Amino acid sequence: MKQDPRQIIKSHLTTERSTRLREANNEYVFEVDKRANKHTIKAAAEALFKVKVEEVRTMMVPGKEKRMGRYSGKTPTWKKAIVRLKKGEVISMFENV
Repeated sequence: MKQDPRQIIKSHLTTERSTRLREANNEYVFEVDKRANKHTIKAAAEALFKVKVEEVRTMMVPGKEKRMGRYSGKTPTWKKAIVRLKKGEVISMFENV
């Protein structure tokens, strides 16, 4: 069963660290589907942004305990992917962010 690339790559993460990674190493940071593996993330990035991917690193970000007064809850666990593009490749939609 083939999944839509937009369901695999959910959103782009813009933080100070992700901006430094983009400028220094040509790496972009995305929130991805928890069930996606490195091969499907690479294929989805190449299909969505029309670029060549060199490397994909993934990590699970654990949910945190949150409290609001006497009520407590937990944020969901999610998966983050750092995608390194080949030399000369760029995703123009995120360059001005």
